[in-house]
Order: sequence, then structure tokens, then C-alpha cells
Amino acid sequence: MADLNDKHVLILATDGFEESELFEPRQALLDAGVRVTLASIGTDPIQGVVNDSEKGRTIAPDLTLDQVDIDDYDALLLPGGVGNPDKMRLEETAVNIVEDFMDDGKTVAAICHAPWMLVEADVVDGRRVTGWPSVRTDLVNAGADVVDEEVVIDGNLITSRKPDDIPAFSKALLEKLREDVAEAV
Repeated sequence: MADLNDKHVLILATDGFEESELFEPRQALLDAGVRVTLASIGTDPIQGVVNDSEKGRTIAPDLTLDQVDIDDYDALLLPGGVGNPDKMRLEETAVNIVEDFMDDGKTVAAICHAPWMLVEADVVDGRRVTGWPSVRTDLVNAGADVVDEEVVIDGNLITSRKPDDIPAFSKALLEKLREDVAEAV
């Protein structure tokens, strides 16, 4: 199995992230030896939610959006929650980060409502994706081929529908990072 100790994944999130969609993939990455950095609008702890209805855990970002240098990262993880991607897609710097990762062919993994960020960055036209049911019309309108599957991989883009998909989503992201290591050898 490929060693992932040299891999570095950026997570973009702010208040309103779905707790499980940030913490569980993050932990899977850390357990595999991947370095993980969380960037947000500010550096104050951000508030997660559970099922978009009750407060979840908080986490302190490592840096702000304007401090991100995408050359430092191998992949981008976008957790969902309704509030999180809705706020982040209004942040020009966050949208530019998504665009830059996609333009560079780096892995971008988005789950649940996070594909809103992909729509805002205008990077789904002609791509096969999935997402939370209420986001699917936005994806179709942005030119995506939307399917209802646990995890969808289209080149460097990985998407999933909901918290129940996290194990498959995390596995797909780790496999993509391992493929990148194997290709670099």
C-alpha cells in the first residue's frame, strides 16, 4: 500500500459544516498518515451541526482562506452541511481555491451540499457527479451529469450524497491519493 505521509489535504469549511462530513474523512486521512490543514474565513473555532438541526463539535481552523497556497496541497476536501457551503460560495477566495485545484487537476472531494462550491466555481459542466437531492438541480443547471450513487469519481473529482456515504467517500479519496503516489514513482 502506498505511503501517504508526504500527502497534504486542505479542508475548506466554516460555521454550519455537517460534523460527520468534516471529522470522519479528516480522521480517515490522519489515520492513513496524511497531513491535513483546515482553512476558513477566520481563525476562530467554527461550529459544526448534526443533521443541520443541532449544534455539533467545533474545530479551530489552521489558517485563513487568504493564507492558502494551493501548491502546498495534493487534494481539497469540501464537507457539506447547508450553511457551510452556502457561506463559503460567497467567499471569492474560497471559490478561487476550488477553481485553482480543478484547473491544476488536483483531487477535489465534495460531499452532500458541498457541490454548491463546485457550481459556484463553474467546474461541473460535462462532469459526472452526485450530491444531496436539493443540490442536484443546481448541478444539472450548471451542466453536470447528475446520478444518485454513493460515490462518483470523474477524473480528479469525487462526490458523494450524504453522511451515510462517508465510508465510501473517504475510501475513494484515500485511493485517489494512493494512485497519485503510485503514478509519481
